[in-house]
Amino acid sequence: MINLAIRNCKIYFRQKSTVFFSLMGVFIIILLYAVFLGDQFKNGLDVKDVDVLMYSWVIAGIVAVTSITTTMGAFELFVEDRAHKVINDFNSSPIAHYKLVGGYILCAFIVGSLMSSVAFFVGELFLLSQGATLLSLITIMQILFIILLSSLMSSTIVFFIVSFFNNLSAMSTASTILGTLIGFLTGVYLPIGSLPEYVQFIIKSFPTAHSAVLLRQLFLQEPLKTSFNNLPVEYLNGFKESVGVVFKFGDFTLEPIHHILFMIVVTIVFFILTVFNLSRTSKQK
Repeated sequence: MINLAIRNCKIYFRQKSTVFFSLMGVFIIILLYAVFLGDQFKNGLDVKDVDVLMYSWVIAGIVAVTSITTTMGAFELFVEDRAHKVINDFNSSPIAHYKLVGGYILCAFIVGSLMSSVAFFVGELFLLSQGATLLSLITIMQILFIILLSSLMSSTIVFFIVSFFNNLSAMSTASTILGTLIGFLTGVYLPIGSLPEYVQFIIKSFPTAHSAVLLRQLFLQEPLKTSFNNLPVEYLNGFKESVGVVFKFGDFTLEPIHHILFMIVVTIVFFILTVFNLSRTSKQK
């Protein structure tokens, strides 16, 4: 399993185009906010240091998005192996299916964690250049933990999806669709509060949106204190719900532990589903 993961990671980072296109969703978000979404976010928001507040919110979303788009790119090799019948050799070997799945997931996890961490540190440097307060060591460790958990969860979800693909054309189409929609599904393109109720429910049901919530809570700790100082707490709570710093279902507000448990359950479920699907397809062949 370890050797398979090492082999996959070496091939991924050797293919510069794969790395570039796996970051497409991130580039789209940056472009949209640079062109017009930034002004829309700040429209009607009369608080102190609004730019730092907005940029912190955007960077948190970018880090969350990176964890899934880069893992998608890492799984291109699996589809390529299947298209070139390499996967058949693995299936005919004594390697257990869960180890085969684990090898591909481990590589995607490493890629997602590494690229998300780079996005985090680059984003933090940008925030500091805009006048933001340096994150505490505890907050940095918490962010890195969420990155690891989000990358692992994204790896299992994406692998289950790509386990149905038999050619690179289908994979390329799926990557393009994911890169375009991921910002919407994580509530990054527009604040969730500006969307209809049924759309909000869809976003709240999307696993990566929960990692985005946790990252926003960490990135926005200090900016929220600065921007909403001396303002009514109702105003602050309304803003947090509107931009997806917290998720509410009716009158129930999800706590960080709820998001973490949800992500762990999703990871386990999709790992099992992927093992089952690969076992099923290998028997059919």
